[in-house]
Amino acid sequence: MPESPMDKSVLTETRLPLNGITVLDLTLARAGPTAVRHFADWGADVIRIEPPAGEGEDVAGRRHGFDFQNLHRNKRAITLNLKTPEGHAAFMRLAKTADVILENMRAQVKHRLKVSYEDVKAINPRIVYGSISGFGQDGPYGPRAGVDQIAQGMGGLMSITGEPGRGPMRVGIPIDDLTAGNLLALGCMMAIFDRERTGVGRWVTTSLLEAQIFMLDFQASRWLMEGEVAGQAGNDHPTGIPTGVFPTSDGHINIAASSSRVFTRFCEAIERPDWLQKAEWKTQIGRSKARKEINAAIGEITRTKPANHWIELFEANGIPCGPIYSIDQVFADPQVKHLRMARPMASPAVGTKEVVASAINISGFSKDIRIPTPEASSSTDEVLHSVGYSDAAIAGMRKKGAI
Repeated sequence: MPESPMDKSVLTETRLPLNGITVLDLTLARAGPTAVRHFADWGADVIRIEPPAGEGEDVAGRRHGFDFQNLHRNKRAITLNLKTPEGHAAFMRLAKTADVILENMRAQVKHRLKVSYEDVKAINPRIVYGSISGFGQDGPYGPRAGVDQIAQGMGGLMSITGEPGRGPMRVGIPIDDLTAGNLLALGCMMAIFDRERTGVGRWVTTSLLEAQIFMLDFQASRWLMEGEVAGQAGNDHPTGIPTGVFPTSDGHINIAASSSRVFTRFCEAIERPDWLQKAEWKTQIGRSKARKEINAAIGEITRTKPANHWIELFEANGIPCGPIYSIDQVFADPQVKHLRMARPMASPAVGTKEVVASAINISGFSKDIRIPTPEASSSTDEVLHSVGYSDAAIAGMRKKGAI
C-alpha cells in the first residue's frame, strides 16, 4: 500500500510528540476514551485503570469487539478497585507522578471516590485533570447522567437534522461523545503547554451539552445574532443553494454550487446558461427562496446520466461534488487508501485487524499502531512495580480484592 506523503519523512527513532507524558485513564464508554486516544496515539504512556471484574462498568464481554479494540489501542491496562483503601492508595501513588488524569464519570462520582481534581492537586499541583460530564460539573443539571442522544436532543441538533415534517432525527454517529472527547484532548494539551511555563496544573472540563452547542456553530449564531430559528432542511444546505443530494441514473451525488461564481460555472457546465438570466436566481437570497424549484430543475438533468459522468464534468469545471458512499466504499476509495485511514493492529487476542487511524498528521512522525488494545490487567504488576510495590504487596492487594 502506498504511503501517505506525511509518512515519508518519518524519523528513524521511535520518538513521538507526547513521549514522556503519563496519563491515567479512568474513562468509560466513548466520550472519555476518545480524548484519551489522542494521547495514546501520539506517544503518551497511557495507563487504563479498570475495576476488577464485577465492579463498575462491565467491559469483559466486549473487550475483543471492534468498538473496544478501536478505542483503546496504544495503552497499558491495570485493574484497581478505587472503593478499597488499598486500591485508592495505589491510585494516589500513581497520581503523584502522573501528568494527566482523564475521566468522564458522573460529576459527583469522582468526589465520592476521593479521586477528584482537588484530591489529586493536593499531592500533585502539576496535574492536568480532564473531565467530561453530561451537562457540566455543576448547575441545575450537573448531577444528571448524560448520553450522546440526550445531548443531541437538548443541544438542538435533532431539531435541524432530517427532512422537514419527519420529526426529530439523530445523527448517525455519536457526534456529541466524539466532539466532547476531541475538545477535552485539545483543552488538556493547552493546559500542559501552560504548565510548562507556570509549573501549575489545571482542571479542564467540558460536557456533552456544551460540545453540542459549540457544534451548532452558524446555526447557533443565526439565532443569537439574527433571531432566526433554524429548522430541518434534509439533504439541502440550510443557507447555501444549490447544495445537496441530486439523483443520477445510477444513484445519487452531492453537488455544492452555492456561490454566485460557482453557480455560474455550474449552469454553463450543464448547458443551462438561461438559468443565469432568471432574476430571482441571481442572488443567494433569491436562490434560497426558490430552493425547491432549483433542486427539481437540477434533478431533471442529473438523473439522465450516471454519477461518474457528472463528477468528471463538475470536477473539470471546478464545481465541488462527490459520490455518496456506503462505509465499505469509503475504505475502497483510492484517496482514502492513499491517506491510510485504516491501519493494521497486530493483537495476540484478536489477530491482525485494521482500526481507524488518527486524522492528525504531523510531519516527521508515524501514526501507525504501536501497541494492541490490552487485555484486562495485563500491566497491573508492571505498573505497580514502577511505583514501588513489591511482589508481596501486590499479592496482598489481590487477596483483598483491591486489584
